[in-house]
Amino acid sequence: MNPLHAPPAAFLMVGRVMHERLRPTPHRFVYPLFCVRLNLARLSTLNRWWFGINRWSVLGLSTRDYGACDGSDLEQWMRQRLADADIPAYGEIWLQTMPRVFGYAFNPVSFWFCHDRDGQLRALLAEVRNTFGDRHSYLLTADDGGPIGSDTRLQCRKTLHVSPFCKVEGRYEFRVRQHAGHASVAIDYFDAEGLLIRTAIGAKMAPLTGQRALHALVRQPLLTVSVVVRIHWQALRLLFKKVPFYGKHPHVIQTGLVAPSARSSTPSNKETRP
Repeated sequence: MNPLHAPPAAFLMVGRVMHERLRPTPHRFVYPLFCVRLNLARLSTLNRWWFGINRWSVLGLSTRDYGACDGSDLEQWMRQRLADADIPAYGEIWLQTMPRVFGYAFNPVSFWFCHDRDGQLRALLAEVRNTFGDRHSYLLTADDGGPIGSDTRLQCRKTLHVSPFCKVEGRYEFRVRQHAGHASVAIDYFDAEGLLIRTAIGAKMAPLTGQRALHALVRQPLLTVSVVVRIHWQALRLLFKKVPFYGKHPHVIQTGLVAPSARSSTPSNKETRP
């Protein structure tokens, strides 16, 4: 293939995240964000002066932040997870995540898009982190094991404690959509009483270039730091609204609400606290 006509190894995604709690008191916020979507087979080609792989840079990515968290090859790690789950996703694997900004990163959720050789999405891995230092991965497929389309609902039981304002119960429902240079992931959270929280991450996609990356950085120079600040600010607002507070270690409630499409794992050596 002529390198001048090769498809991009990475995309810059500029958009926003929306989060809405429906009860007991309505609470909604929208924040701007930018992130990257990287072809893991071509990760080593992305080293630039402005984007570093496993080194300090203005923007960058550390493989120790994902997968086994030991710096090992991310594509190989994901392919082993797919093989263990008997998922026929032998095509490209893309990681969508917020990059490290001036060496710092915190990602509430990163997505691994796993395709078959025909380019169809066959699995989604949602790698979730909380502010307590815990993480958990949810490996999701369509109920029939086929390709994942824009109307496919991917479900899994909630396992990781994310917010002290929610119990560890119920399930998540994911929907993935991509068209005409725009991509989104919607996440609905259902507790024992029904739909509680809606979250949506939507962004425009364009090939990752230095000019685009630096322009995004100028507009949001404190991107990753602001994520943590905003999480705590919204928590304070919920306290003011007197939303029930369950603390750092709420009791895990096994509701049995889990779809056959969901496979979950905690790939790090650190135990996930309930």
